[in-house]
Amino acid sequence: MLRFLTIRILQAIPVLLVMSVITFAIIQAPPGDYGDFIRANMMTQGNATAEAATRAAEAYREMHGLNDPLVVQYFRWIWGIVSEGDFGQSYAYNKPVYDIMAQRLPPTIAIALVCHFLASLLGISFGILAAVRQYTWIDTFFSFLSFLGMTIPRFLMALIILYVLAYKLNVQEIGSFYSSKFGGQVYWLGWFDFNWAKLWNLIQHVWPVIFVATFGGLAYNMRVMRANLLDTLNAQYIETARAKGLGEGAVIMRHAVPNALHPLIAYQGVVLPYMLTGEIEVAIVFGLATIGPAIVSSMNIGDVYVTATLLLVLGATLIIGNIIADLLLVALDPRIRVGDGT
Repeated sequence: MLRFLTIRILQAIPVLLVMSVITFAIIQAPPGDYGDFIRANMMTQGNATAEAATRAAEAYREMHGLNDPLVVQYFRWIWGIVSEGDFGQSYAYNKPVYDIMAQRLPPTIAIALVCHFLASLLGISFGILAAVRQYTWIDTFFSFLSFLGMTIPRFLMALIILYVLAYKLNVQEIGSFYSSKFGGQVYWLGWFDFNWAKLWNLIQHVWPVIFVATFGGLAYNMRVMRANLLDTLNAQYIETARAKGLGEGAVIMRHAVPNALHPLIAYQGVVLPYMLTGEIEVAIVFGLATIGPAIVSSMNIGDVYVTATLLLVLGATLIIGNIIADLLLVALDPRIRVGDGT
């Protein structure tokens, strides 16, 4: 197992390098940069002349190396990461990119993990119930629920919840993790300053995001689990287990469910970055300080290092998720062995 982990980690290094090159090139491909954003802002909001705004934008480009060739900018960024852990400077936030990640990544990961846990637990449980009660009202209800979760856009659900909370229930302080008495949009250290009142206040503010993100993942897990379990229940070894006199509960939970879980376990390799980015629409609607809005805003204004770093983090989570999925498959099914040719 240690050998497997070492090989996978070593394989991840060139993958991340290639991903960083492609990401950096795609981000820089559209015309314009942050200097153009400065020029437009000076002319529209500062009433500056076109000549003065152009000179200021050009001076900013020279100061921050935006006029350097793309290859030079890329290697300067990568070398800073490798040598000093420096992910570059954010133009828009006027602070190191590392500080932005330290503020936004921990709450994003926390929300994503909670949503993933709830979507997996509820989706798999509902899928099992729907499969063992096929063609009953339970199966029909869960099938309809999964249909809604797969078809309703997340941003639409978020807008409906926001409308009800703000305009019908007159809920205040929407758009932050905590109420003002707890600090509003807190830094990541605030997440470890635990007390029950603060936890309840956090739940009151983030439950719409968790509900919307969980609903979509729950629907997918439910549909896949139901379909896989129905196929597994018709297998020969299931009939053999029943013929030996095993109870129906033991047949389902000990023999059918573990084998039906294989596709869902493999899906965990891609679900982590999906959960991290899946809250983009919801976080934008509710104005939460997570990485989703940061990626979108940085791409709009040409804040290159913020966009490239956050996309690189998503790529790293994809690799980590695939490694975790492989380990879970080995733990779930003893027939699976890494490197033995079976």
